[in-house]
Amino acid sequence: MVMSKKLYRSNDRKVFGVCGGIAEYFDIDPTIVRLIWIILTCSGGSGAVLYLVAAILMDNRPDYVSRYDEDNK
Repeated sequence: MVMSKKLYRSNDRKVFGVCGGIAEYFDIDPTIVRLIWIILTCSGGSGAVLYLVAAILMDNRPDYVSRYDEDNK
């Protein structure tokens, strides 16, 4: 049986969960991905554009529960 990995936004979020999701996908520390994103953003701004595109295109994890949903229970 072949199990395919899918890229999702992480539940461990700082902003939109993009860096956390990429870190989970590649099984690395999210801090490393966040630092790379900061470097890309500071060196021409391409990191900010890529982050927004990724936030729009990536799906939430299937088990994601918004912190706002928890407040309404």
